[in-house]
Amino acid sequence: MTQRQATTPYSTGMLGNDDPRERDRLESIQRSVDTFTTHIIDGLPVQASWNCLELGAGAGSIAYWLAARCPEGRVVAVDLDTRHLEAGRAANLEIQEADITRHDYAPGTFDLIHARYLFCHLPDRDRMIARAAGWLSPGGWLVVEEPYDLPPTDSPFPLAQRLLTAYQQTCRQHGADMTWARGLPALLARNALTEVNYTGNLGRMGGLDKDRWRPLIERAAPALLAGGLVTEADLGEFTELLQDPAFIDIPQMTVSAWGRRPPHTPAGVHTGSDPALSAPAADTHPGDRPVSAG
Repeated sequence: MTQRQATTPYSTGMLGNDDPRERDRLESIQRSVDTFTTHIIDGLPVQASWNCLELGAGAGSIAYWLAARCPEGRVVAVDLDTRHLEAGRAANLEIQEADITRHDYAPGTFDLIHARYLFCHLPDRDRMIARAAGWLSPGGWLVVEEPYDLPPTDSPFPLAQRLLTAYQQTCRQHGADMTWARGLPALLARNALTEVNYTGNLGRMGGLDKDRWRPLIERAAPALLAGGLVTEADLGEFTELLQDPAFIDIPQMTVSAWGRRPPHTPAGVHTGSDPALSAPAADTHPGDRPVSAG
């Protein structure tokens, strides 16, 4: 149960580890999406002995769930900042602090790899999918969940149109692609994964206690204000609007896609592993790329 605590602040545009609101953002993701995520994984032929990798583990809910689901295997939970993870939650849980864009695992290591709201923020996201596919053991599964933002101008609420336009524009300015998820199924298939499938989960802005976007907008507010894209009055109006039970919007959906490495991968098929990136987690350092995002 190894764990290294982050001591170097990092920032990735709207995201970073040195903000007291980060825990709230991560927990809001867990509350709104965990049931959807676990239902997908439970639909796979998960075995108690599986070795699992949770990329961008965030506040740890899925890593903890996997540790209980696979008690005879092990779960590696990796994140650029592990301060929100508890190494003592399970004996078969290993926490690694590493930047996955600079860290590699041996080919064929994991029976299940899961990532949520991670790849869309990475600069070379297609290549990272290829690398993750290479870490799968024969017969192993890769499950990737990413946001797909809907057009802001379709919102029935003028304020939501302004906020979502600002949010999406700021994401693009900082290198995130919030529509990349549409190509996930094809990307998994191009990396020699089979049994590719996908589904979607509609997001919710508003709806009183079911809202998921208050923590996200609050977390992004400094960047949105600094860019002159919204005003303090807009943010105040958003806070008031969240108290209205008739304020319910669908700003995005989560696209979940999964595929399986064939039990017997033919010789010569590219698995995505990058031998040049083989430094152990203890030798990596927090960089300028996120591994727990939303």
